[in-house]
Amino acid sequence: MPIRLYALLALVAALLSGCGYNQIQINDEGVNAAWSEVLNQYKRRADLIPNLVSTVQGYAAHEKDVLTRVTEARASVAGMKMTPELVNDEAAFAKFQKAQSELSGALSRLLVVAENYPQLKADANFRDLQAQLEGTENRITVARNRYIDTVRQYNISVRTFPNNLTAMVMGYKAKANFTVEDEKAIAAPPAVRFDTPAAAR
Repeated sequence: MPIRLYALLALVAALLSGCGYNQIQINDEGVNAAWSEVLNQYKRRADLIPNLVSTVQGYAAHEKDVLTRVTEARASVAGMKMTPELVNDEAAFAKFQKAQSELSGALSRLLVVAENYPQLKADANFRDLQAQLEGTENRITVARNRYIDTVRQYNISVRTFPNNLTAMVMGYKAKANFTVEDEKAIAAPPAVRFDTPAAAR
């Protein structure tokens, strides 16, 4: 009896291996790891913002509109549930992308405003925060690119034959990914207009 059981288990294992089950599992774990890194870097950025806003406010308190937009964009991001399940919900993922993109734009405008305040630019705390923010933005780009590639591999594994049959039976679906349009929006420099000329301040 045990021999038959072992033979049956060996047969099931061989069938699962041949139908891509193991590969889907490996790719799924890869997506989860890549997504965790994306979230870690976005959280790192969000954690820098309060100190950055506070420092800028010390020199440019009347730039309320720009400071408010950064604070509101951060609050919008912080209010989202950033769980591993987010990558399985296309609508929620799109909302996540939009919120992060708006925060990126608000931060860019804040840094452009800082250019108009020499004393702020000379502040050691501001320079340190700016350097940390730039480093974090680079890490976000790397993490996003890794996630994009990992999701691409996963999505191929659940859409191609015979893996797609296994995916259909087991309930595995393609995961949401960052879009090219979103990448372009983030890469585009923000359009900044001031109602009051810097010289008049």
